[in-house]
Amino acid sequence: MNLVWAQASDAAAMARAHAAAFETAWSADDLAALLTAPGAFGFLAGGAEAQGMILCRVAADEMEVLTLAVDRRARRQGLGKALVTASLAAGRQAGATRAFLEVSADNAAALGLYDSLGFRHAGLRKAYYARADAPAVDAIVMHLDLAPVRT
Repeated sequence: MNLVWAQASDAAAMARAHAAAFETAWSADDLAALLTAPGAFGFLAGGAEAQGMILCRVAADEMEVLTLAVDRRARRQGLGKALVTASLAAGRQAGATRAFLEVSADNAAALGLYDSLGFRHAGLRKAYYARADAPAVDAIVMHLDLAPVRT
């Protein structure tokens, strides 16, 4: 699995990966702006083919997963887990002691992934994600303790 640190110059490839995963995709300009913001970082999988991407940021001692996208054709191959795992390691390296994310309540695969990585439910945002032809869906806020395990 080929993961590379994302640069602002990768924003177009990241936008393609995001568009292949979501009905409402983030633009290359938005992704480039986020990648150049303080504390922001990401990874791109698949290079120019852009099979997946993750964008995160660290502020103080908290890391937030802003978005994770895996092309529908590349799912169930461990790519999402690899992207999240690499990001958690980078967040720890940057001094984060907790990670947060939001996930759609109807995204069973993502919820399973985050549960398997140790994330726990921290809250709920009612009707957070708009849907084109359906009612809005709740967002589940999840967190993970990144502090080193003491033995």
